[in-house]
Amino acid sequence: MTTTLRGITWNHSRGYVPKVATAQRFMETHPGVEITWEKRSLQEFADAPIERLAEQYDLLIIDHPWAGFAADKGILVPLEQHVSADFMADQAQHTVGRSHESYLFDGVQTAFAVDAATPVASYRQDLLAAADVKIPQTWDDLLALAKKGRIAFAGIPVDTLMNFYMLCVTQGEEPCKSNREQVVSEDTGVRALELLRELTLLCTTEMLNWNPIRVYEAMSSGDRVAYCPFAYGYSNYARAGYARHLLHFTDMVSLGAHGPLRSTLGGTGIGVSARCANIELAVEYAAYMASPEIQRTLFAENGGQSGHRAAWVDEELNRRTNGYFQATLPALDRAYLRPRYSGYLEFQDHAGDVVRDYIISGGRPQAVLERLNELYRLSGMEAAK
Repeated sequence: MTTTLRGITWNHSRGYVPKVATAQRFMETHPGVEITWEKRSLQEFADAPIERLAEQYDLLIIDHPWAGFAADKGILVPLEQHVSADFMADQAQHTVGRSHESYLFDGVQTAFAVDAATPVASYRQDLLAAADVKIPQTWDDLLALAKKGRIAFAGIPVDTLMNFYMLCVTQGEEPCKSNREQVVSEDTGVRALELLRELTLLCTTEMLNWNPIRVYEAMSSGDRVAYCPFAYGYSNYARAGYARHLLHFTDMVSLGAHGPLRSTLGGTGIGVSARCANIELAVEYAAYMASPEIQRTLFAENGGQSGHRAAWVDEELNRRTNGYFQATLPALDRAYLRPRYSGYLEFQDHAGDVVRDYIISGGRPQAVLERLNELYRLSGMEAAK
């Protein structure tokens, strides 16, 4: 008799291939088990309600802002109840930045952090050398390069919102942390909006419809974009043979006296649906995928961007990725953990449009902040229902 587990992930080499690789090996060591992985677009990954996916699939690759909703509604299995204390301690001790913590909400471990990411800088070494341009080190350097028409970054609403967060956090204020009425103070918020608009207006308008993958495809296939100041990192593009041109990744520029930019943590985790008919088996597989040895080897070797620190400091993996993991790890370790309360996704879904509309059309930044505060309050009311 065959026991089948169905999983849902996102449609990119980083999101799909390492899941299939780990499933194949797990099945080889567990006769009678069949694990299938399906994929959805990156936009669907961000938008699809987790409760519907949990009705159809046993294994879910999720974004950590879903943690609060999942814990509140009992959608995912509390993983801490099904694995050893030693396993959980290892996950916490060897996390990349706050990746492990990002799936922990009100004492419930909704997922294991199997993938880690935050916006980092990237560049085409050949194009910078040909233009006799150095890698920007400061925000002023970045503006100077942007004026030459050589930079781009992700400009779709959700990434624009994450960049707004980044510029607030770098100034020393974490959004949505001080109270339930205001996203961020006016001084900090206005400055962040103005900085982001100034930079965006120096870039190609095409990027306003680009997600990070589109940015990296443009950089690795053409000769126009030489530098990206911040976009969620993809180690795939730092691996020989993956794209036409190799990309190099590094840390981000400094914002004056505030120091290096602090970007907004991303990544994904693997959770188990509370409706799964074979919870213990599903958790066993999830823990297998999240284990340090598999994260460092099988998962990472198949294009994964592991959530366990063992992969990021591994010499061989860094050799294969032109130092991607070692070079970007400092940015991961200081990344901002965005809100995860039960109604947060309602805010995120609409706030990005508000910020992006300002970036494109201008207006009063104070009015933008007022609208963000209104959406923030409404999302809190929704969570209380």
